[in-house]
Amino acid sequence: MIAQPVLPGRTHEAYRVTVAEYLRFKEQGYLVVPGLVAQSEVDELNAHMDDILAGRIRVPGIDSPGVDAPAEERHKFWERLHMPHRVLEIHERFMLHPRIIDVLEALIGPDVLALQTMLFFKQPGQAGQGFHQDAYYIPTQPDTLCGAWLALDRATEENGCLWFAVGSQNEPIYPDDDGVTPNGDRTLADIKPIVGASNPDPEKNTLSQIAAKYPQVKVEAEPGDVVFFGGHVIHWSLGNVSQRTRRSFVGHYCNARSRVPWNHGMPYEGDSANSLHILARGATHLPYAQPRFGTPCAANRPDLYGERVVPDRPKSMMPSNGFMILTPHLKDVDEN
Repeated sequence: MIAQPVLPGRTHEAYRVTVAEYLRFKEQGYLVVPGLVAQSEVDELNAHMDDILAGRIRVPGIDSPGVDAPAEERHKFWERLHMPHRVLEIHERFMLHPRIIDVLEALIGPDVLALQTMLFFKQPGQAGQGFHQDAYYIPTQPDTLCGAWLALDRATEENGCLWFAVGSQNEPIYPDDDGVTPNGDRTLADIKPIVGASNPDPEKNTLSQIAAKYPQVKVEAEPGDVVFFGGHVIHWSLGNVSQRTRRSFVGHYCNARSRVPWNHGMPYEGDSANSLHILARGATHLPYAQPRFGTPCAANRPDLYGERVVPDRPKSMMPSNGFMILTPHLKDVDEN
């Protein structure tokens, strides 16, 4: 008899979202989970960013200044990096970090599709980003988008922490008159298009008028804290006027049963790009991608991160005590 290989289990202690945290996310549009990612992991990602800034690591596909370029040129070049998980292992690993996905499983899951990564350097003097809604840029159908913002430095008002318009998660996604994107809700009878989304100047960004209806709250964070926020909530950041960096790693996710007609501006076949995004947790009837660098997730370790409830048996909605409950079929019974 051939011995079966022993597959490794989870590498991190699981995080369980409380009812109070779940309600806070729904009521405020965002949730801060302090210390979700270990300091040693934060240090690893910060060292990686230092190597990028120094020119010791070159990002595939980006013609950045090398190690021999003047420091001022290298630092000026780097403000943010989009979709690094597709070319560098460390970013795929942080995108699929089990404790981050644990929270997403509770907030938008249980099935989670990993879509996007961004790395923000936000060095002294660099600008912030004006009022915007993430689902304006990344549509999901049904709409289940959620961001996860990992603080790599201490984020304060001075170095450009996040701000939220609390309650704006109940607003629709405002379409634009700029021709930037066809996204947004155009079916509501009286919705008014915006202009200048993400522009740091509130006079040129008319989403500021919507945000003004709500309390505006700054969210300062410590390294390792993760801020989760829905795709509708209006948020922004100010420029870094301090002498310290405000580095962060951001992932975007949706329920894996949503159709995603988005691939960061890159072409895709068919009416969705789901086949290019990674199944992080649970299961789905839609196509999905495997992680390029083999990071454990539902796509390649369904035994560990796949469907949670009786994965090997089909289910049907059945009546129970006056409610319709998703019930596994009995074993050894003709499925017909």
